[in-house]
Amino acid sequence: MIHRFLTIVCLTGLLSACENMLLTGRDRAAKTNTEADAGDDPFTISGLTGADVVAGDQNLDNEQRQFIADILFEGLQALDADRLLTPIENNAYDRFRRVLTIDPDNALALQGLADVAARYLELSLQASWRGLFAEAATMLENARFVNPQHPELAAVSMTLQAEQNSGDLFFDVNNNEVSNRSETARSRLFDIARQARELSANVLITAPNDDNARWMFNTMRDGVEGYRLRGTIELASRTTIRLRLPRTGLSD
Repeated sequence: MIHRFLTIVCLTGLLSACENMLLTGRDRAAKTNTEADAGDDPFTISGLTGADVVAGDQNLDNEQRQFIADILFEGLQALDADRLLTPIENNAYDRFRRVLTIDPDNALALQGLADVAARYLELSLQASWRGLFAEAATMLENARFVNPQHPELAAVSMTLQAEQNSGDLFFDVNNNEVSNRSETARSRLFDIARQARELSANVLITAPNDDNARWMFNTMRDGVEGYRLRGTIELASRTTIRLRLPRTGLSD
């Protein structure tokens, strides 16, 4: 939630994403086992009162201070909505950069840019975990564009490489077919379940809503009746399935 007090907007909680960048995609993703509810952790930003909107040049006049407050508020809104680099001229990066053209040392705008990069790294980790490697690479490059010196770029890049080389199997599933509980979707899920059984793999299911995710898991379990299928559910915009293969000599 974003709050505005006395038309002066401040950012808070922006260090949290930076502090969490070393977490793996699995740690950051909102997951449950098949007996619990699933859901994504919201990326939330709150507001503060105070005089820290202008943190650099103290010689700015009231009109400039008001302008900075308004632009920071817009940047905060864009960040909260994941409008990080797009759409053009209506995104968090653009808003924070505009503040810095007036007040180059503005701590809140600088932190806002750092948080844009951190959010992209977080999105890259999530995409890597779900097997969306092209998307993960794009998010990583966006983070590098925003902050080429971000200390976690190398770690996130290594995570992407490790996931690509994991040997796990990834499947895209048509969400409309799943929503309609079609025979095409059922047949595909049966086939994936049989592969999971043959490979002794754990299943990661992502879907836009809990009903679809649980239907997918239950359908897969029906397809290998008598076999104890182990799985994890995660809410996401894409409908995918990952079969995590046993790691020799490593605990999963």
